[in-house]
Amino acid sequence: MYRAKVYVYPKEGILDPQGKAVHQILKNMGYKAVNGVRVGKFVTLELNSALTEAEAYQQMEEMCQKLLANPIIEDYRFEIEKVTEEQE
Repeated sequence: MYRAKVYVYPKEGILDPQGKAVHQILKNMGYKAVNGVRVGKFVTLELNSALTEAEAYQQMEEMCQKLLANPIIEDYRFEIEKVTEEQE
C-alpha cells in the first residue's frame, strides 16, 4: 500500500482571508513575531499496493489537478511513501 500526503495552499498573490484572520488573531494574542499566515488544507490518501510507484505518482497528480486542488488559485505538493503491513 502507498500512503500519500497532499498539501494544498493558496498561490502567492491570491487573497487568503483565513490566513489574514489567523494572523490578526495571533498578533492580538501577543505573537508579534508572526509576519504572515497562509491557511491551506492537508489530505492523506491510501493507494492500492497493486500500483507501481510511477502509477501512484501519476494518479496523485491527476487527483490533485482534477479535485484536491484548484490549480487556478491554489498550489499543491504531495509525498508518497510505501507502507508495509507493520506500519499500517
